[in-house]
Amino acid sequence: MKILAITGSTRNNSSNYKIIKFISENIKSEFDVEIFEDLAGIPHFNPDLDTENPPEQIVSFRNKIIEADGIIICTPEYVFSLPGSLKNVLEWCVSTTIFSNKTTGLITASASGEMAHDQLSLIMKTLEAKFENSTQLLIQGIRGKINDEGEITNKETEIALQNFIRNFESQYKK
Repeated sequence: MKILAITGSTRNNSSNYKIIKFISENIKSEFDVEIFEDLAGIPHFNPDLDTENPPEQIVSFRNKIIEADGIIICTPEYVFSLPGSLKNVLEWCVSTTIFSNKTTGLITASASGEMAHDQLSLIMKTLEAKFENSTQLLIQGIRGKINDEGEITNKETEIALQNFIRNFESQYKK
């Protein structure tokens, strides 16, 4: 089963990227996780370009979603909101149904993250993604819970991530 993981951060080796790596290493062997790493290369959303022939980067991104059996998004919060680059790539999907009923997990890992988490949930509901409370996770104070090597150093956070993985796997099987 193929999972597309999207990190909302464009920073190299960000905490969100490290969380996605942790999940990809700890999810059961029947799941193949592909990490989408070209968020910064997505052009700015322009409805005039969202036609039958959108930009190639958009076609490629949309195909990755279509081909995936499930999606995991892990994002920071910037200025009490979603990072613009993540919101941008999701805006390119509004005119499609590619997220409709797609098993999805949502993680916000930031200093606070509450506002971004609420916004991500609302956007993904609008896109008709399939997720539950058990496949959403808010990790506050992430920088103090993960080290430079990507190891989760906070036991409660590690348990929460393991629960998230189990819940995502069980939702996928529904």
